[in-house]
Amino acid sequence: MIELKNIYKYVTVGGNKTFLLKDLNLTFNEGEFVSIMGPSGSGKSTLLNVIGMLDGFDEGEYFFLHESVHKMKEKQRSQLYKQYIGFVFQAYHLIDELTVYENIETPLLYQDYSAGERKAMVSDMLDRFNIVGKKDLFPEQLSGGQQQLVGIARALIAKPKLLLADEPTGNLNSKQGQEIMELFKKLNQEDGVTIIQVTHSEKNAEYGSRIINLLDGRIDK
Repeated sequence: MIELKNIYKYVTVGGNKTFLLKDLNLTFNEGEFVSIMGPSGSGKSTLLNVIGMLDGFDEGEYFFLHESVHKMKEKQRSQLYKQYIGFVFQAYHLIDELTVYENIETPLLYQDYSAGERKAMVSDMLDRFNIVGKKDLFPEQLSGGQQQLVGIARALIAKPKLLLADEPTGNLNSKQGQEIMELFKKLNQEDGVTIIQVTHSEKNAEYGSRIINLLDGRIDK
């Protein structure tokens, strides 16, 4: 599904290159649940942003569903991202001015769905995550766990093939965190969603079928 070949990403400060990612070669298969671990500053979130096409890179090749991402213009990458990738962030990234219903609906506004289709899809998500009663509330009226559920519902609404999660339980208590991880496991096993998560937690990492350790932008063997 995803192939990264000799990926380098760096910033140049005073003529010196500081590598954020260094000569990364990785393959992710469809249907996998992969955990990426490593200390702060090891390049985990940078790698996730590169995979999610939120961030570019300086050298190397990136193939997504056999498409050459590294040769695409930004608009093409954006279309690919919106069509196939859902993103779940540690800080939820919900839009404060929108209700739960409107937050979940947002990704559909960029695609060719009719108002009726959007309504049915959002209703399905509200039902699935048991948040029907919260649909008219604003993010600040929800607990952290509820906000993260809304974030996941929003990430899944357009039926992505790939779900990327950056420290998805980082702001949650242990019970909420466990519920979110169980939900990911179910999405992966029952719905076949490919999941790549970045985590500091060994317990969370073990939900994945494979763990990749990063150190200083490289794979730590």
